[in-house]
Amino acid sequence: MFFYLSKLLMFLITPVVWIVVCLFISLLSKKRARKKTYLIAALLILLFFSNGFILDEFMRKWEMPATKYEDLKKYDYGIILSGMITYDSYYDRLDFKQSADRLFQAVELYKKKYIKKIFITGGSGSILKPDFQESRYLKDYLIIIGIPEKDILIEVNSRNTRENAVETAKILLPENKNADYLLITSAFHMRRALKCYDKVGIHADPYCTNRYSGPRKFVFDHLFIPDSGTLMTWTLLIHEIAGYVTYAVFGYL
Repeated sequence: MFFYLSKLLMFLITPVVWIVVCLFISLLSKKRARKKTYLIAALLILLFFSNGFILDEFMRKWEMPATKYEDLKKYDYGIILSGMITYDSYYDRLDFKQSADRLFQAVELYKKKYIKKIFITGGSGSILKPDFQESRYLKDYLIIIGIPEKDILIEVNSRNTRENAVETAKILLPENKNADYLLITSAFHMRRALKCYDKVGIHADPYCTNRYSGPRKFVFDHLFIPDSGTLMTWTLLIHEIAGYVTYAVFGYL
């Protein structure tokens, strides 16, 4: 039930939905004042959530910092949280999303011998495709590009961050209580993921990937020109903050 409610919540807290609702109310309203109010509200929401500079400021506060190589030690496992691919059955190939940076940086860490083994966690996070086991596809991909199969472990039952941690603990903790773990996920997602893993007894060091924020940019387009990509990135951030709060309420952190 929690899984399905979280999907509904993600839809309801999307800025695009707020804009559409305001425009819809404005269109249907018979009162001139109300029509104008909701039209202005839709415009203000659009301008705020499509501004790159504003997004950067919020992301900079929320995202955890990256880790320099010199600050790393040697780890027994690099734990990668999935949620980075879709599968195109017509062309029989994987389509990687921006969060695939988690996988690519993990491969680099493995090649540089910072991690001995790669552990991929995640089954299907989709309501429509419950049988899609993302970790299996990612394991096959790693084997294709030359990572030895003996150094790749997966779990395919989890559907969200809480379950990622629980299912990972079931596999790793019984035989690896004293192992060193490096948790690899997106910078905006790391706060929630790290606390979930701490909760189940896996005390990992964070390794943040695909950061959205960076040095402040005082350029005209970044400051003033609306950007559709920024609007979509806000959805990620709002969903993540809502997820963090919800997990805290349920005692998952």
